[in-house]
Amino acid sequence: MVARDESLRPWDDDVWEAGNWKMNPQSVSEASTLGAAIASSFSASTPAEVAIFAPAPFLASTLAAVGSSGVQVGAECCYHKAKGAFTGQVSAEMVQSLGVHWALVGHSERRVLFGDDDAAVNEQVLNLVGKGMGALLCIGESQAQYEKGEAEKVCTQQLNKGLAGVTEEQMKNVVIAYEPVWAIGTGLTCDPATAQKVHASCRSVLASMFSQGVADDVRIQYGGSVTPDTIDEIMAQPDIDGALVGGASLVAEKFERIMNFKV
Repeated sequence: MVARDESLRPWDDDVWEAGNWKMNPQSVSEASTLGAAIASSFSASTPAEVAIFAPAPFLASTLAAVGSSGVQVGAECCYHKAKGAFTGQVSAEMVQSLGVHWALVGHSERRVLFGDDDAAVNEQVLNLVGKGMGALLCIGESQAQYEKGEAEKVCTQQLNKGLAGVTEEQMKNVVIAYEPVWAIGTGLTCDPATAQKVHASCRSVLASMFSQGVADDVRIQYGGSVTPDTIDEIMAQPDIDGALVGGASLVAEKFERIMNFKV
């Protein structure tokens, strides 16, 4: 495990830069090569925690590729049942047995393409934190909702429903990712000031749901076409604690620059 130089980080709380590979790359060898390249660029001077969320078939090989570098590996989705007649699903127990301790929950693609509603998202969150695993809960508004000025309203609803039943203690194992749906994979990026406003609103919601202490401690990432060109301004915002990165996490050099953001 890399011992990072804490003096390089001006934040009270951990910053987390995470890559979501989605349904990429196309082979075990490609995943291993990419994972190893990312791990090799992670060092004691990297100003953030770093994680890779990889497709289920590549979890074991990605874990092996990152080795003891300190780069974490997470699953992209875990069903809330432990076992049974659920063809195609992956359980938390399965990925946990590999040594994986984090999973994405509620990504907009899961919500829109695969029908994961707020109730299903909540079941997944409760299942993960109940097993001592970490849940990276994704929230965010559609373009139509954004144009109606409903970003904060939508995020408030998704936080309230997605985190229902989670205890203050379990919130230590939860990270939030604000991802405006209209900015995912489109090349559009929510301007940093607007993103900051939504992040601050989310922190206020968490304070009302749990406590100010929980709200202060929870890491809230920004996601949505994050690139090396946009990361520094994004990370300069006081309530943004990292980024959930899509396409740029598939290019080791780009993700390295995002990991080593400058403010």
